[in-house]
Amino acid sequence: VQLVESGGGLVQAGGSLRLSCAASGRTVSSYAMGWFRQAPGKEREFVAGIYWNGGGTRYADSVKARFTISRDSAKNTVYLQMNSLKPEDTAVYYCAAVRGTEPLFGSWGQGTQVTVSS
Repeated sequence: VQLVESGGGLVQAGGSLRLSCAASGRTVSSYAMGWFRQAPGKEREFVAGIYWNGGGTRYADSVKARFTISRDSAKNTVYLQMNSLKPEDTAVYYCAAVRGTEPLFGSWGQGTQVTVSS
């Protein structure tokens, strides 16, 4: 499956953004899907996942109650709604097929930059 992330940008603290991950090759319903992020000088980390066993979701503690992951199978797209953004959310965000909280495949797309100003 090939994935293209979009929707990032510059936003003030407390603001919102919605990221999109458009898939081609296989449908997003074929895999559990997740969002990851990598801040400068830090390791890439799991942010959120949506699983195809009834669509259950899982979030990193740092984003719980602020971020929401969803999937539109008709559009073959996964979304990450980010509310109450904080400067520490600044990172490049990537989507990927996942197993648990780990990426299923070894490759990544170009990601989308999210910058939150204080």
